[in-house]
Amino acid sequence: MAAVVKYRGDVKDVHVITDRSSSDASPPDAERLRLAQADSGEQDWRAWGPYLSERAWGTVREDYSEHGTAWDYFPHDHARSRAYRWNEDGMAGVCDDRQTFAFALALWNGKDPILKERMFGLGGDGGNHGEDVKEYWWYEDSTPTHSWMRWRYHYPQAAFPYDELVAVNALRGRDDTEYELVDTGIFDDDRYWAVTVDYAKASPTDLCMVVTVANRGDQAATLHVLPTLWFRNTWSWGLPGGDRIPRLTGQGTRLVGEHRVLGQLLLEGDGGPVPLLCDNDTNAERLWGLPGRSKYPKDGINDHVVNGAATVNPAREGTKGALHYVLDVPAGEQRQIRLRLTRTASPPAAAPPPPADLSEGFEAVVWARRAEANRFFAGVIPPAATPDEALVARQAIAGLMWGKQFYHFDVKRWLEGDPGSTPPAGRRHGRNSAWWHMTSFDVISMPDPWEYPWYAAWDLAFHCVSIARVDPSFAKEQLLLLLREWYLHPNGQIPAYEWAFGDVNPPVHAWAALKVFEIDGSRDHDFLARVMHKLLINFTWWVNRKDTGGNNVFEGGFLGLDNVGPFDRSAALPVAGVLEQSDGTGWMGMYALNLLDIAIVLAEHDRTWVDTATKFFEHFAYIAAAAYEQGLWDEEDAFFYDVLRLADGTKVPLKVRSVVGLLPLAATTRLTAKTLHRLPELGARLRWFLTNRPEYAQVIGTRRLGPDGRQQRLLSMVGPEQVVRLLARMLDPDEFLSEFGLRTLSRAHLDKPFSVTLGGQEFSVGYEPAESTSGLFGGNSNWRGPIWMPTNFLLISALRDYAAFFGDDLQVEYPTRSGVKRTLDEIADDLSARLIALFTQDDWGRRPIYGAAQLFQTHPDWRDLIAFPEYFHGDNGAGLGAWHQTGWTALVADLILTLRR
Repeated sequence: MAAVVKYRGDVKDVHVITDRSSSDASPPDAERLRLAQADSGEQDWRAWGPYLSERAWGTVREDYSEHGTAWDYFPHDHARSRAYRWNEDGMAGVCDDRQTFAFALALWNGKDPILKERMFGLGGDGGNHGEDVKEYWWYEDSTPTHSWMRWRYHYPQAAFPYDELVAVNALRGRDDTEYELVDTGIFDDDRYWAVTVDYAKASPTDLCMVVTVANRGDQAATLHVLPTLWFRNTWSWGLPGGDRIPRLTGQGTRLVGEHRVLGQLLLEGDGGPVPLLCDNDTNAERLWGLPGRSKYPKDGINDHVVNGAATVNPAREGTKGALHYVLDVPAGEQRQIRLRLTRTASPPAAAPPPPADLSEGFEAVVWARRAEANRFFAGVIPPAATPDEALVARQAIAGLMWGKQFYHFDVKRWLEGDPGSTPPAGRRHGRNSAWWHMTSFDVISMPDPWEYPWYAAWDLAFHCVSIARVDPSFAKEQLLLLLREWYLHPNGQIPAYEWAFGDVNPPVHAWAALKVFEIDGSRDHDFLARVMHKLLINFTWWVNRKDTGGNNVFEGGFLGLDNVGPFDRSAALPVAGVLEQSDGTGWMGMYALNLLDIAIVLAEHDRTWVDTATKFFEHFAYIAAAAYEQGLWDEEDAFFYDVLRLADGTKVPLKVRSVVGLLPLAATTRLTAKTLHRLPELGARLRWFLTNRPEYAQVIGTRRLGPDGRQQRLLSMVGPEQVVRLLARMLDPDEFLSEFGLRTLSRAHLDKPFSVTLGGQEFSVGYEPAESTSGLFGGNSNWRGPIWMPTNFLLISALRDYAAFFGDDLQVEYPTRSGVKRTLDEIADDLSARLIALFTQDDWGRRPIYGAAQLFQTHPDWRDLIAFPEYFHGDNGAGLGAWHQTGWTALVADLILTLRR
């Protein structure tokens, strides 16, 4: 049953990631036209997209255990047999924006014990450094409307070593490296399948797909390919009106779906595939020895293909179906399959759908969308970018686009259980029990579709800055979403992330909103006003909840910087007292200035915002001055430290030189003479402060002539003198400056770890450039030494803000002790180049992110497929942590676009 279709040229002909030519005959800016149509509501080009998660098992939503053991309650072994409650997962997957249906690819090499329907990895307790996926796939391309997309996967031809990966990693401790799939030798001699899926939209609900399977081995091999279509299970949970079951039928070489809301769906393939159908229902007999709802449950296709079992419906009906291809491919050759997934009729649909065009019309769509994607990105990526930088930027943006996932979670229903079910008593007071108001049913940008398949508030803010480069409307919608009343807590807190909505993420929403506003042309004042109304509530929450002493210095807990301190900042302190945080105070100083800037922009169009501007000017002054008054700034060390204020009033500075002490640099902005002229009330209040509150002059009093020859003022938590001294630390190669950006922890702590004794216990922190050997915060958390993109990005942005004030007049040694002085803009450029160099080929053709992994460094089939790791080795730049397009690491695209503009 082999389907052999000759597509124009070989696989390299459609691999045009770096082709920025515009010689094709398709209309110019067609993708921008689609974006405009989607934004206006004329055509919903975003209705279908790659919104299907790479992993739904092991998530909080699917965890109905008493004690929150998500990885154990719903493990990988259950995923093929157990219907998900809240969403679905799959490989190279797409779905509609309500996930009524899902489509994904399944594969079988003839040797594995199960179909490859989803990526395998280890849970939080299975990996020696926390959760970790053990497969290799890449998001190579995507336009913002998903009119053109490409996905790539390398699938071993030998039996996948599931047991070996589990066993070896279980024997390794935190001092050992992770045991990865490449370490098993399974890719030796190139015995693997290179599987590529190209998507091209003929209309918002008409997808043309080309699946290319290339045999990279030296022997002929057979691959089973199963494009799979199914309906999300909404009928098993006893919900009112949710008991109507949709239907899929196999008709010849196609699957036809009928859904009461969606209408009629058609999945048709060329060649001679065999339709296989079962139901997207749990195999309760396999899992628990109980009778199930369906005779042909969710794993029926798996059992039929792998074991020859009679577990697919002979009537070719169900709610999950696959087109089964068996491709025999000679060594070094490839085969291709054409598929078309189309919504063919609105409900009710009675007539059978017409045959899908899989020939000339199909080919015209694929080639047009590819050419239009090239033209679109030629307008996004500056011509000054090198071809390698263009490749990195385009794949970074692709990862962001593929990282958009359908996210469904009604917390109240999850806490109470579905009708007819009683959840364990512990759930009523356990995880997220205070967030019963929250209901999610949206497409949201995720940090990573496998390791972090749920949104995180501050990650999302960084994502939106890069997303705004290609789709500002979606970026704005995302920022507004988490501020809506069904997300924002009634007390004003923004939900942090699925594992604990009540944890505290840094307040970067206002900063991101300003960035997106500027990238979009600084014209959407309605967006800024909507954001501002909700951020006022959130700012008040911070002041009421995280300034327990009322002295304008802030706590906040871990604030996203998991392992950066000597003890867990989110847990109970080892002694009675309060931890006053330099980063918490710096974040709040930055937040106040961001809100000041937003209020200034709005006040120029609506004078009612003037009072808000003066309010945040004053509040910033209080916060910035308090950092010095309360001892967060250490004059001798020229650094900001956290301070532990004990119950008896004693203050213990925690002298860890980390990014915690650098983040106050981000709290800065300028007030120009033009602004003060337009808003005389603000100018008057500033003059009153300087006259009547001279103690605040250090943070609001610095002024100089701007480029226009008129006075401007610097509002900054770090004054001119402190800036120079603090930068001397930050730009020192023996401390924070590495070849590839800024480390999170000073390298000085390699030889001199910080140690403090509290309550009879000793706590210490030392520089660790790679994976942390401490399980302090749990899981795979590591902010101790590695390079992280988001904090680097913020500090680079801060340098550019200072440069806008000081111009070329302020120059500092860079690197420290080099004897070479540079302007702050030059330093920001060089830091950007160092971060970009993590991904691009060096003089020897090697990419630092891939470290010593020779396969990734030298093999022509691997070396240009870019991973976007969560963080990077502090000394050599090797990629670490989550590996598959972690959203904020895509900030490298913004760095490239800025540096090469």
